[in-house]
Amino acid sequence: MISVFQTSGFLILFPFVVALLVVLQKKDTRLRRVTVIGNGFLIMAAAVYTAVCTLMDGQEILFKPSSEAALSAAENTILVGEIFLLLVVTVLSIRYKKYYCILIGALGTCPILAMDFLGLMPEHETYLRLDPLAAVMYLIAGVVGPLICMYAVGYMSDYHHHHTDVQDRTNVFLALLFVFLGGMFGLITSDNLVWVFFFWEITSVCSFLLIGYTRSPEAVNNSFRALWMNLLGGVGFSAGILVLFWMDENHISSLSELNHVGIAGPVVMLSVTLFAFAALTKSAQFPFSRWLLGAMVAPTPSSALLHSATMVKIGVYMLIRLSPQFYGTFTGVMITVLGGFTFFAASLLAISQSDGKKVLAYSTISNLGLITACAGTGTTEGVWAAVMLMLFHAVSKSLLFQTVGDIENNMGSRDIEDMHGLVIKLPRLALIMMIGICGMFMAPFGMLVSKWAALKAFVDSQSVWLVLFLVFGSGSTLFYWAKWLGKICTVIHQSVNLEDETHGSELISMVPLTGLIVVMCFAFPLMSNTMVQPVLNTTFNKIVPNVIGGSDVIIMMIMVTMIFLVPLGSRFLSVGAKDKMTMSYVAGVNAGDDRHYIDSFGKSRSLYLANWYMEDYFGEKRLLMPCVGISAILVILMVLIVMGGVF
Repeated sequence: MISVFQTSGFLILFPFVVALLVVLQKKDTRLRRVTVIGNGFLIMAAAVYTAVCTLMDGQEILFKPSSEAALSAAENTILVGEIFLLLVVTVLSIRYKKYYCILIGALGTCPILAMDFLGLMPEHETYLRLDPLAAVMYLIAGVVGPLICMYAVGYMSDYHHHHTDVQDRTNVFLALLFVFLGGMFGLITSDNLVWVFFFWEITSVCSFLLIGYTRSPEAVNNSFRALWMNLLGGVGFSAGILVLFWMDENHISSLSELNHVGIAGPVVMLSVTLFAFAALTKSAQFPFSRWLLGAMVAPTPSSALLHSATMVKIGVYMLIRLSPQFYGTFTGVMITVLGGFTFFAASLLAISQSDGKKVLAYSTISNLGLITACAGTGTTEGVWAAVMLMLFHAVSKSLLFQTVGDIENNMGSRDIEDMHGLVIKLPRLALIMMIGICGMFMAPFGMLVSKWAALKAFVDSQSVWLVLFLVFGSGSTLFYWAKWLGKICTVIHQSVNLEDETHGSELISMVPLTGLIVVMCFAFPLMSNTMVQPVLNTTFNKIVPNVIGGSDVIIMMIMVTMIFLVPLGSRFLSVGAKDKMTMSYVAGVNAGDDRHYIDSFGKSRSLYLANWYMEDYFGEKRLLMPCVGISAILVILMVLIVMGGVF
């Protein structure tokens, strides 16, 4: 039988091999399509196998290569890789005259390289780890990630058909997606902090290259913003490693040792705070959210990958890993406040947006804020909610980004106002989008149910502010999702059916993701027992009672049943009834053609349906910079106060 560490090693290395093959297939698009789809399914199968075996075992498995030659080769490869990443950053920063990125990159990487060259690294006991949390992340990255790669095959051909001014480097784009997946699997599996740092930097550089794919001035500026913010997080991660190596008497060198340290002293808490700082940058929390908003200039597959399955999930994954150390600490309180504030502020900003991708971006930042706040509580309920939110968000948001990309290719617009009557114009894509939107905010889909556990965690933390953030943030979330959903379902007489040009490779991704959202709705209790409870047991190193009780399961099953019974019942009651066309009600007299109305001055005016975006109240010009400023002050205070406790 193949061991889980053999398959995890395959998952780390194989995506890099696929990336090399795809780069070489520059002109043979048919072979490239087969390579991406075939190997995507292979990666998916290996990820599911590894995750299922690990969840069935339910234990933490630590691993150190038994062969000194293999270990030496791996460490030398990582050393060369760190140098190569720094060179990539340096060369491109010089080319585009963004010299500050060289300095930030060197501050993070050079101390680690210097310690390695000088032989100052402490001896590592473990290098790799698999446990239920890693298994959950394997399912997210190993299922959603390859599906996005498959989607990208068809999408990119349409993209360059509509964007003729962009150089066609589809092979490079697809290769970067697979490199990203390899870095993600490496980060999930690594236990050695230096190895985690290396894969952490791979994802930072890959996201930088993906965002800058079009090489337009806007894309270049946005990509370098993403680069310096994530490299700054890398500096924090590197500093956390050095603090443990130099200042802690136990010379902790792995995440497992950090998790099992017990009550953390000031030095360990400083290191945990620095790791949390790095996680905040990666998960695009305020004040670091602007890099994720700027990622929208890239083609849709990269947006889907960065916003759902990989990049942003790395940050919250790290926070969940550190969650037990947050309980009852100043760092935990600050992380929770920052997450709650981000959840509330980003949901308000989303209200003012009509660009579909921008709504999804702010929604991502908002939901990541809620996951961050849950992890910061350090409670079992908080971690349960964080893991569940992470699972449902990855599937729903990936599906929504892909659908918006296809709607843009079919209609030439991703503006929500242009999606009126989408259920008539593009019924297949409209149905997929409606399911994705429902997965984000409606009962009994998991995002809403997970918020129940989040609310309990916030109440148990006795923080009135967190409860208010959750309540009002959820209210504004309902507002912008309901606006969008209503626009799709609004059928006006001008709506006409359009030709759906969605590629088969895109449907290979979207149809399974749509089915997953529905299946996860029914499988919620099973997911809690088989996936999330083992995460709690290993994270807190004890047997944790079930967070979901029997009454909760009954309520959820009733809601699931009603979702299907209500539409069927209404259809049954309407049998035999005659359809009747009625004129639209407007703030004036309908002119009779349902296209115009008579205003109070007796003049005929065109009828148009539009949402209200309240830009004067919640627009970026009014809210974004104040939110960035407030959160920046909180982050600086968190780090300085914890450092003050050490020095």
